[in-house]
Amino acid sequence: MVVTGLGAVTPLGNTRDEFWRNLVAGRSGVGPVTSFDPRDLDTKIVAAVKGFDSDTLIGRREARRMDRYTQFAFVAAREAFEDAKFPVNDRETLDLTGVVLGTGIGGISTLEDQVTKARQLGTVGRISPFFVPMLMANAGPAQISMAYKLRGPLFAVSSACASANDGIAIAYDNVARGACRAVVTGGSESAVNDVAMGGFDSMKALSKRNAEPEKASRPFDRERDGFVLAEGGGILILEELEFAKARGARIYAEMLGYGQSADAYNLVAVDPTGGGVELALRRSLAYSGLEAEDVSYINAHGTSTPIGDPAESKAIASVFGDAVSTVAVSSTKSMHGHALGGAGGIEGVATVLAVYHDIMPPTINYEFPDPECTLDYVPNVARRATVEVALSNSFGFGGHNCVLVFRKYRE
Repeated sequence: MVVTGLGAVTPLGNTRDEFWRNLVAGRSGVGPVTSFDPRDLDTKIVAAVKGFDSDTLIGRREARRMDRYTQFAFVAAREAFEDAKFPVNDRETLDLTGVVLGTGIGGISTLEDQVTKARQLGTVGRISPFFVPMLMANAGPAQISMAYKLRGPLFAVSSACASANDGIAIAYDNVARGACRAVVTGGSESAVNDVAMGGFDSMKALSKRNAEPEKASRPFDRERDGFVLAEGGGILILEELEFAKARGARIYAEMLGYGQSADAYNLVAVDPTGGGVELALRRSLAYSGLEAEDVSYINAHGTSTPIGDPAESKAIASVFGDAVSTVAVSSTKSMHGHALGGAGGIEGVATVLAVYHDIMPPTINYEFPDPECTLDYVPNVARRATVEVALSNSFGFGGHNCVLVFRKYRE
């Protein structure tokens, strides 16, 4: 199984290359909320996608029939197809190409817009006929499938902030069992609106570092005070190796496998012992036939929350034992924030590029070491080093844990 194409729409840039350049440069995509008035919220900062003109990128008529989450997925998928030089005119291949997309919430912006409209008009009789098709969580993968006439397995995965990683894992299974030659996979989310942000704000889950937005997301740092809500999407083209080689595709990395588990602990709080995360990490290595010392880099879930970061650190330290001194761990959420169900797609792109370019993105805003977080977090500056094997961690409300495994491709 290999990755041949990548696409990204993120707070750090609306193309794969722009995203990667800003990631390696250690830039922050966090700033003040501008899409609505946050005066009633304690948190007034967000990592929003900027300069995204859907009418230009998609076309006015089609864009107006897509929720913003779907728009991100659609544009990122197009970039990934172009990057992969995928044979979009080969009917047999398209019949064996699927789409599996993760999203935690789906079309919540459409839901808010239409509920607001109904209340303003005093009737539900004027709700848009496109309301349901735009709201559906499966609208994103469906739009991609229709645009490219892909007739392989098609569905959405929703497991909170682990959605994209779980989607990529299912995509892997579909190629492994021969149901597909290729799968378009990843995740997308757009929940930067007053209702969604208000919900997280009332949970006291968000950072309140409003005066210094660019320093608000600080995973593993002692002064962290919550995550920064983000939006965006990341798409990977996953192909069967022999098919990719036969068509002369450029290969970014192999995908070796994945590990999944449940915390079975709490609906919204991570198990502070890191027990569920530890299981997912161990299962990912076992599935992939690897030992801990084989791993070079981990793109951590690292959300910048007081409980989550130490739990993840404990789990990594337990699994890697003596080898923990040789593995680097960083959280790119320090730069692009937390895009919920889309996070694993964005971070999957980042992890594959780290393997391909032999560059470990940094954890920015790492200023004050936390005695509960004692790993090598690639502080503040990207690191050039051979990345032979990399893991990408994603964990979600409900206790969902999923770890993906990528390895440098060699003939």
